[in-house]
Amino acid sequence: MSTADAVDREVAWLTSSGDGLPALLTSAGGPWGNIQAYQPRTPGRRSTNIFVLRRQIHEKRFANVRRMPTYEFALKLIWPLTSGQGIAEADQRAFDAAVDKILTRIGGLTGDKSHGGRFRSVAENPEYVTVRFTDPEQTMPPEAEFRAEITYFADDIEITG
Repeated sequence: MSTADAVDREVAWLTSSGDGLPALLTSAGGPWGNIQAYQPRTPGRRSTNIFVLRRQIHEKRFANVRRMPTYEFALKLIWPLTSGQGIAEADQRAFDAAVDKILTRIGGLTGDKSHGGRFRSVAENPEYVTVRFTDPEQTMPPEAEFRAEITYFADDIEITG
């Protein structure tokens, strides 16, 4: 496998459905309107977005010809105020519920942490996932949205060469 397609492989996992884990895309019954690799120059406004980024690649060498890449994924989450009730708290609760679905999907299936064979393991080494919420005071007035970032690591299939 190539390190260049890791972000696309993770997007494929996050957009999959029908496997017993929560669907994330609205077209499959989830809360997110858009999940895509990389952040566009002009992200869509007034829609729920997940942009999948990669913060780093760390390659571990084993012996002379074997190496295993580890990626740090960062999911940038954008959640607009859309309840129509004029109550920011309701939108924040909906955002929390949508983040919980992402965490469940990142956690993967019982006994399979490879995201359907796309990686050796995800969120296992190191064994944590971090969610950082941006203070609503910074994002509500100017953009009328909530933001957060989820970071976690994925070990890739070993590369020989």
